[in-house]
Amino acid sequence: MSVPPKPALRPADPRFSSGPTKKRPGWNVNALKGAALGRSHRAKPGKAKLKEAIDRTRALLGVPDAYKIGITPASDTGAVEMAMWTMLGARPLDVFAWESFGEEWVTDAVKQLKLDAKVHTANYGALPDLSAARRDADVIFTQNGTTSGVRVPNFDWIAADREGLAINDATSGAFAQAIDWAKCDVTTLSWQKALGGEAAHGMIVLSPRAVARLESYTPPWPLPKIFRLTKKGKVDAEFFEGATINTPSLLVVEDYLDALAWAESAGGLQGLIARADANANVLFDWIERTPWIANLADDPTTRSNTSVCLKVTDPRVAALPADGQAEFAKRLASMLEREGVALDAGAYRSAPPGLRIWCGATVERTDVEALTPWIEWAFATCVAELMQAA
Repeated sequence: MSVPPKPALRPADPRFSSGPTKKRPGWNVNALKGAALGRSHRAKPGKAKLKEAIDRTRALLGVPDAYKIGITPASDTGAVEMAMWTMLGARPLDVFAWESFGEEWVTDAVKQLKLDAKVHTANYGALPDLSAARRDADVIFTQNGTTSGVRVPNFDWIAADREGLAINDATSGAFAQAIDWAKCDVTTLSWQKALGGEAAHGMIVLSPRAVARLESYTPPWPLPKIFRLTKKGKVDAEFFEGATINTPSLLVVEDYLDALAWAESAGGLQGLIARADANANVLFDWIERTPWIANLADDPTTRSNTSVCLKVTDPRVAALPADGQAEFAKRLASMLEREGVALDAGAYRSAPPGLRIWCGATVERTDVEALTPWIEWAFATCVAELMQAA
């Protein structure tokens, strides 16, 4: 097999990592010059910054006024576990998992909290039967599977008259996909995904039904300080005004405020969704005309527009043993990184071997367009090496 010459055009920015993701277009360190550094997060400047982050998040995502928003430690993971440890146990539980992070919530529910849970799973690339969600049970699901590239196509499967709470891990869906707030009682997200923010901080959004659960139910297990959302039987109102449980980084908060300002200038939520859709469609269209690669998501209606996961379907690669296929995918990703055209583009460590290209709104469509010829070149090079070794 002959190897084509290297493409002439390179992506202007090769950062396609799925988290932390590429910073917004035009970002530089001057964006952080307004940070309240060296000040207490409980002093007026720090408190104002934290409250601003909450208020602008509400406006950008269209969160209803009756819902409460708080800033949590430990990114989206901390936010999800905060919800699980404080609210679950009052009702039966349905856990839906189809990728690595959803599987973590299964572990928390079944092995750590030892809840009365029904676990609904699917292999990478597919969704479990969402219609199995019980009206009288609490539900945990991942809106967008970051490591599988599979998202829920809609929220219709969540009963409007449900008795349980619906907990939505939206970390790689928020700011790139719509959220049906009427169907979500707890929604969690982080700053390091679709807006290109920095790590370690998360957000939790609570509906009035979730607040009612917090104020009417006390779990039977001890709660670490970082999970406590109530004081004297009532929800901690100050937490939802920016009084964080532990000390936040005001430098990271400033960076998030800068990302929000860019998002507002880019057309708000609809503008962000349109940018992510346009980026993902570049890959979807390329897949359609490229015979040796496919989307890991089987159903087109469930394909992520942020963490697009790709699998190599070429018969010569498919004929390799599992470790050989994994090694081929690793070489493919390494070659792209070595050429400086795609950094951190390998599949997640527990996912099927392949590539994962972040297509969130901070990525430029022209960079995705410039990347696909390089993937073709890297594939042809790797296949030629494979044939020569054989």
